[in-house]
Amino acid sequence: MVKKMKEMMFNLLNKIPFGETIGVYLQNQYVVSVLILLLFAILAKLVLFIFNRYLMKFAAKTETEFDDLIFAKTERPAFYLILAYGLKLSLLNLDINGNVSNIIATIMAITFVVILDRIVEISVEVWGKTFAKKTKTKIDSILIPMVHRTIKVVFVIIAFMWTLDIWKVDITPYLAGVGITGMVLGLALQDSLKNVFGGVSLIVDKTFRIGDKIKIESGQIGEVYNIGLRSTKIRTYDNEIILVPNGNLANSQIQNYTQPTAKTRVGVDVCTEYGSDVKNVQKVVIKTIKSMKDVSKDPSPAVHFLEMGDFALKFKAYFWVDNWSDAYTKKLEATEKIYDALNKSKIGIPFPTQTIHLEK
Repeated sequence: MVKKMKEMMFNLLNKIPFGETIGVYLQNQYVVSVLILLLFAILAKLVLFIFNRYLMKFAAKTETEFDDLIFAKTERPAFYLILAYGLKLSLLNLDINGNVSNIIATIMAITFVVILDRIVEISVEVWGKTFAKKTKTKIDSILIPMVHRTIKVVFVIIAFMWTLDIWKVDITPYLAGVGITGMVLGLALQDSLKNVFGGVSLIVDKTFRIGDKIKIESGQIGEVYNIGLRSTKIRTYDNEIILVPNGNLANSQIQNYTQPTAKTRVGVDVCTEYGSDVKNVQKVVIKTIKSMKDVSKDPSPAVHFLEMGDFALKFKAYFWVDNWSDAYTKKLEATEKIYDALNKSKIGIPFPTQTIHLEK
């Protein structure tokens, strides 16, 4: 690199007046080193000027804040990286390739890792803000700082390994130690990591949100009370909290009554005695349901004649409510009003009976 720069300077000087005189001074390696350092200092200042004059103004006009943060966080490290590279070339020109050169190379490596670290962290931060706006959970306030710390640790390890490589230190034993340590930690934290990533997958897949009514695989029904990093809390209708590990939830079948909308269907069983007019029964039940408040008109209520049972004609009345939270109370209300309406209409409601024939 230094030789090519010298050749370029000599070729340029040969084409200008007094070039030969200036070329004599350039035979001095100290003068060349100073010029190299000065050239890279000018280049570093030029980069700062471009950042402040053009790139920052361009970023201010865009809708996203990603580019604003990138330019703001990387302009200074880029400035120092260019200066450090110029210093390294000037030292190489003086045939200084010992500890001083290694120190400069270490500074460059660390600066480069800092730039990469800031780019990745800004990407995570911008993604985290977008993610937080889409969720009503507190998991993003726990997960995003954890991701930031993990990124920091990873880049510190990279910088450390790179520094050892610059100083010609054999990093093979360190890599083996890191691999063994990682394996031990992975086995020790296997269940915890399973729950953490299970929680992330539940949020990303939008399986449920806080306030949703769900039924888990064990058959328990409740409202999602909180989604944590390791477990999800479900509040039952007896006001009890069930804690379920996120890893188990992510690998199980979940019935969500709230999605795709909060609108849900309610079913009420109706039995009448044999001999009842089916059409009349359906007419009475539908009229009763329509007289209730907060019952959706679309879809309209319906009554299905299901079967002729052992001692009764079995019907099923269906109607819709706009919010699942009203479903249980409306079912109780509909059951009571249908019973009263059947009695008022002189439609018999049977009780279990058996006919026994005795043979002599």
